[in-house]
Amino acid sequence: MDNRPPSPLDRFLRLFAEVRGGEGANALLLALNVFVLLTAYYLIKPVREALILAGGGAEIKSYAAAGQGILLLGAVPLYAWLAGRLPRRRLIAAVTLFFAACLGAFYLLARLEAPIGVVFYLWVGIFNLMVIAQFWSFANDLYNPEEGKRLFPIVAFGASAGAVLGSYVAQLLIGPLGVYQLLLVAGGLLVLSLLLTNMVDRRERVAIRVKEVEPLGEGGAFRLVLGSRYLLLIALLMLVLNWVNTTGEYLLGRTVAWAAAQAVAAGTAGGLSEKEYIGKFYANFFMVVNLAGLLLQLFAVSRLLKYLGVRLALLLLPLVALGGYALLAFAPVLAVVRWAKTAENAIDYSLQNTVRQALFLPTTRQEKYKAKQAIDTFFVRAGDVLSAGLVYAGMNWLAFETGHFALANLALALVWLLLALAIGRENQQRTAFSG
Repeated sequence: MDNRPPSPLDRFLRLFAEVRGGEGANALLLALNVFVLLTAYYLIKPVREALILAGGGAEIKSYAAAGQGILLLGAVPLYAWLAGRLPRRRLIAAVTLFFAACLGAFYLLARLEAPIGVVFYLWVGIFNLMVIAQFWSFANDLYNPEEGKRLFPIVAFGASAGAVLGSYVAQLLIGPLGVYQLLLVAGGLLVLSLLLTNMVDRRERVAIRVKEVEPLGEGGAFRLVLGSRYLLLIALLMLVLNWVNTTGEYLLGRTVAWAAAQAVAAGTAGGLSEKEYIGKFYANFFMVVNLAGLLLQLFAVSRLLKYLGVRLALLLLPLVALGGYALLAFAPVLAVVRWAKTAENAIDYSLQNTVRQALFLPTTRQEKYKAKQAIDTFFVRAGDVLSAGLVYAGMNWLAFETGHFALANLALALVWLLLALAIGRENQQRTAFSG
């Protein structure tokens, strides 16, 4: 590809990343693919909330992460079994069409007023992790480490844009279509994403002159993770990262609720109720986080990866988390927790997401598909479970205040930083070897 003259598309994308001749089309198709997937997910989220609150109540959310983790213990080996027997294109088609069919089934059950709130909530948590992990496995399969480091910022921009636009589109469609019809729209988007995948797959197979990319053969997902120091370090990093992030979300929610109660009691809430005050805060918070993440992805991520490399870029988010929770431990007020979480989430959704996908570039195809599914699903959910355990213990046994939880996150962020340092060294060695 490097010897091809750059097309107008290639030259345009060079505004945002280092794109060489002939690379722009596939990178843009992949960005559009993940954009469609994230849009579908954000159309599903309002339906999830409607069903869970009506059918199971808010309390069930505290147990959902544990339930999803248990289900993933069965789903991940099943995915690995399929990956060992189906060629790449058929594997992605089978998984995508299965989830699209599930959306159709849930739509019919919802219209029949069946009590599916809890089941659907658990399903959405697994769907979001597995489908996105599968997309990034496919993207990793297309590029070598040098290409991925240059082009993944463009691909990941599609995810950031899909998260922003998907939320907006969901608001527009609920009125004219209704809540449950969003499931059918999301199902259609999944089919569209499959068409885009097939288009990229066909272009890739033509380029390398093969009829089909072969199945991956035998080998369990968890066995691959536990048998590789590099993969195990990545799994532990994802566990700790999600533990810190989820506990941080709890701290933000706790602080916002307290501030809302105080504002209403003092008459400084501008006539808003506590729920309205909280809702207004989160609407603004999500808008700022998503916009900041989008701008970072578009203008900063490719440059940071180019000049810092994966090894140093991997350290930025844990350093930000260390600074934020150190400050929050001594000043546990809303302004501090808000901007600490804004910085953490915006970097997580942009730079950190791109870097963690790039970590799988110097791995085998088995590791890209099978081990990545285990890491991006089970180990992520395990972090949620540990966070829930920390919150429960802190509230019921240890009488933790906000500052104490911040100190706990500070200690976890230090562990996270040490893991990032170890992974950076391993990644550098693997990349040098594969190069």
